[in-house]
Amino acid sequence: MAEAKISVDQNEFICPVCLDLLKDPVAIPCGHSYCKSCITGCWDQEDQMRVYSCPQCRQTFSPRPALAKNTILAEVVEKLKKTKLPSDYYAGAGDVQCDICTGRKYKAVKSCLVCLNSYCQTHLEQHENFFKGKMHNLTEATRRLQEMICQKHNKLLEVFCRTDQKCICVLCKMDEHKKHNTVPAAAQRTEKQRRFKLNTPRTSTNDLMATGPSS
Repeated sequence: MAEAKISVDQNEFICPVCLDLLKDPVAIPCGHSYCKSCITGCWDQEDQMRVYSCPQCRQTFSPRPALAKNTILAEVVEKLKKTKLPSDYYAGAGDVQCDICTGRKYKAVKSCLVCLNSYCQTHLEQHENFFKGKMHNLTEATRRLQEMICQKHNKLLEVFCRTDQKCICVLCKMDEHKKHNTVPAAAQRTEKQRRFKLNTPRTSTNDLMATGPSS
């Protein structure tokens, strides 16, 4: 129960832009809250239009609203930062770290093959809410994100070229590997696993009988 409470509390005070706990929190006229530096950066990019929008609900404002620190919200966030979490929340030597966490890193539970970031449970929920409806391919948390992306086209290596015995992206398939023998990378993995199982020696009934009953 404590785990669920911590997750909900933090989600309520996460900035939708940087996906981290609010820093110098400010509320804009539509009611949504952001880090002061985050919303300032967003609105600086809209200065030429003289129309400023909320990154979440897209409500527009003109002229540019003044930003004042929300002291009550800031106090709540400071208390959240001091909340002690169980040690197994934090990333250890063999764990994948969350790329969004600041300070001590939490364990990542998923990696995004579009953003090329790994996320702890709290930041994963924010990622999913922020990119709702968009095709962001998630995988189990991994340190090998860069190895899964084509360095030439910046696309996921989701095709296996049997001719060259290497993983390629869909653009590679249509270009230099156009006439090669290619299959989906997932299908190649399944075939490789099937062959591995077939080649693994099995203990025969005679072998089991020869060992006699276990003590």
